Amino acid sequence: MSVKATTGKIALVLAALFVAPAAPAADLLQVYRDALAYDAQYAAARATAAAGREKQPQALAGLLPTVGVTGNSYWNDTRYKVNVGTVNDSYNNKYNSNAYGVNLTQPLFRWQNFVQYDQSKLLVMQTEANLAQAGQDLIVRVAQAYFDVLFAIENLRAVQANKTAIGQQLAQAKKNFEVGISTITDTYESQSRFDLAAAQEIAAENELEVKRYALRVLVGKDPGELHRLKPKTVMEPPQPANMEQWVDAGERDSFLVQAQQAATEAAEKAIEINKAGHYPTVDLVANYSQNNGPGQFGIGSIDNNTGQVGVQVNIPIFQGGSVNSRTREAVARRDAEAASLDNAKRSAALNVRQAYLGVVNGLAAVRALEAALVSGLSSLESNRLGYEVGVRINIDVLNAENQVYVTRRDLARTRFDTLLSQLRLKAAVGSLGEPDIERINTLFEAP
Repeated sequence: MSVKATTGKIALVLAALFVAPAAPAADLLQVYRDALAYDAQYAAARATAAAGREKQPQALAGLLPTVGVTGNSYWNDTRYKVNVGTVNDSYNNKYNSNAYGVNLTQPLFRWQNFVQYDQSKLLVMQTEANLAQAGQDLIVRVAQAYFDVLFAIENLRAVQANKTAIGQQLAQAKKNFEVGISTITDTYESQSRFDLAAAQEIAAENELEVKRYALRVLVGKDPGELHRLKPKTVMEPPQPANMEQWVDAGERDSFLVQAQQAATEAAEKAIEINKAGHYPTVDLVANYSQNNGPGQFGIGSIDNNTGQVGVQVNIPIFQGGSVNSRTREAVARRDAEAASLDNAKRSAALNVRQAYLGVVNGLAAVRALEAALVSGLSSLESNRLGYEVGVRINIDVLNAENQVYVTRRDLARTRFDTLLSQLRLKAAVGSLGEPDIERINTLFEAP
């Protein structure tokens, strides 16, 4: 064996050892979990929720005592001048004085503070509902981006297959023209179709790159190959198979409705808080202070210790009409929130109906397109056979091939849209979660 051949084998062995294995294809569940940790929109929702949860401890502080400590230390330079009858005297006193105090206030009756604490619970409920809705939106956005990439791949495949078939027809048309069994019209027709397919391929490749980048924005990295939908995928209809039951659940359980319900109740509490501006307040107050400094005319020193405990009552009489104005403002805001609640319920019902019909009609469309694909393939075979025996022309075959590719593309889009409608239906009733992703994930397989 030559040295050159031996060296070549060694190089192949080393390459096999050091080339990293291909990364496994990413499935929908893995992509979702990556987005859960990376997506900026959901991260903002988490931070907003963390800020909103602080409303409750802030309101609780209005029911708890407040304690403060004060202190000071001064250097004093005092000049005295006495003019009494024939006595004219003056002297200078320089000394340091110190004082400190401790103050405690415990609210006994501040009605607005009690109501504000109840309101804070509603505001936290609103915050949690908004966060839950953001989590559901993330699932839908991830599925949408994931399905968009897969459809772009299917579309590119269809375009490339169509281009290949047209290329074969173009070559055959040219050959037939050369031997005199077809006209130049078939060649021109095939060339026109081929050029159009080439342009469609470029557009499809560009679309795929855009959709891949959109998914990358969600997960923070290139997910690489994605699991594909199984060819014999069976999708289940909604359960229960009653749209009105889903609508009732949406109007009641949608997180958007829950958030708006809490906002409306919180606005109702705001009216009571503002009305409390007319009510008296009662506080338990206690303080202790100590002062020390020199005695009179700088002789000796004086320590003064004072302690006080009592009840302080404040009764508002007139505040320029501000309390009434703020109450009217709170009433108007309550009415606005109530109208928004009605709108949220109506929007939830609309979203449920759209998603439910999207699933039901999507399943019917999938069955119809599957049948159309079978018919299209049969038609294509018949046209090819007819072209070979001379009863069909080239354009008939091209049209049949194009119809097959269009049907395959439409079938892929309809399947993805139906799956997305299933997720949106669960989201519209506030029940979409990771188990739903796991269920849909079983419909996919590695490429």
